[in-house]
Amino acid sequence: MEMFDKILIANRGEIALRIQRACKELGIATVAVHSTADADAMHVRLADESVCIGPPRATDSYLNIPSLLAACEITGADAIHPGYGFLSENARFAEILEDHGITFIGPTSEHIRTMGDKIAAKETVKRLGIPVVPGSDGGVDSVVEAQSVASAMGYPVLIKAASGGGGRGMKVAKSEAEIEDAFLTARSEAKAAFGDDTVYIEKYLQKPRHIEIQVFGDGRGGAIHLGERDCSLQRRHQKVLEEAPSPALNDEARAKIGKVVSDAMSAMCYRGAGTVEFLYENGEFYFIEMNTRLQVEHPVTEMITGLDLVIEQIRIASGANLSITQDDISFSGHAIECRINAEHPRTFRPSPGEITYWHPPGGLGVRVDSGAYQGYRIPPYYDSLIGKLIVHGKTRNECLMRLRRCLSEFVIDGIDTTIPLFSELLAQ
Repeated sequence: MEMFDKILIANRGEIALRIQRACKELGIATVAVHSTADADAMHVRLADESVCIGPPRATDSYLNIPSLLAACEITGADAIHPGYGFLSENARFAEILEDHGITFIGPTSEHIRTMGDKIAAKETVKRLGIPVVPGSDGGVDSVVEAQSVASAMGYPVLIKAASGGGGRGMKVAKSEAEIEDAFLTARSEAKAAFGDDTVYIEKYLQKPRHIEIQVFGDGRGGAIHLGERDCSLQRRHQKVLEEAPSPALNDEARAKIGKVVSDAMSAMCYRGAGTVEFLYENGEFYFIEMNTRLQVEHPVTEMITGLDLVIEQIRIASGANLSITQDDISFSGHAIECRINAEHPRTFRPSPGEITYWHPPGGLGVRVDSGAYQGYRIPPYYDSLIGKLIVHGKTRNECLMRLRRCLSEFVIDGIDTTIPLFSELLAQ
């Protein structure tokens, strides 16, 4: 196995620092890229080399493919880790890197493209034996067709953008009276957000849990799963708190869905890390989408398996086999992650600005993933996530008690954060 000499991290914030730590532990040199707004970021300070790739706007910097290629050429980086968000699920980016002899630490461009199209993804996984939500066969082109599909399926239904994500281009119709407005609104939102107005229709599940399965493949037919994460606590379809294992699943259900998913990844010859997301209701799993990248919430899986997911990503991208088999994986205890955002805890208004005091919690089973520090100025141009608090305990109850203690210990002054929100949620 030929390991990389130098990895360029095409991201920012806590995930850039997370990737950098894995590279350091493997003895691989790192290149941080940054916009002018991120010149003082922690990942820039700690990297072996750094390159400014443009002005603050993401389209001019972190999404600027020519700038990233130039940074690779200047520094001699032989691989890029995209993190999550930005270009992590951009199939064209993966292809361009391949054309330039730079390794993309992620799946093949073909798998990114297939899973990035919700309709193609659904058809693919259905063929591979993964259960899907009942819905239309492909895109729905007119109000008349939408009415016909919905009445055959039974209300309520969910109209979704084929190229969507994050809740945009997604509308619920509870009756025939609502279908026309929901269909037209979803289409116009999808066109505005994704440049593609293709929508499809699914049965709307009333009170499901959001369960996702973490998978890894070696690209040659070897694949494993690392159990599930429960991400049911959401606001506007954005995850707020994640935990593993799910309190809703037993060992039998976990093993069964895990095997279905890892068998499908094996048949696809999937490469690297991926997450297959499901809605779970009344003992049944329904596929919703697959993320062909590292997830924000990957640390909860690391805490209960003891496996470093980023190191495993880098190993597989370098051509190595999986470092473990399915039989080697055991789950220990319970882990919960809180996404700490620079937002008002009630209005959720973004709160950029200077952190005047920073005191993260510590102790047994406590992890804080953040690029923030005292005196750091949070720029107003990007996602409001400033850190993740992850705690582990022998039981879910111990984990919750530890999390309460950590939240009371976590001090961030100078800006609003969502820490008080989590303290309230845990009180219920």
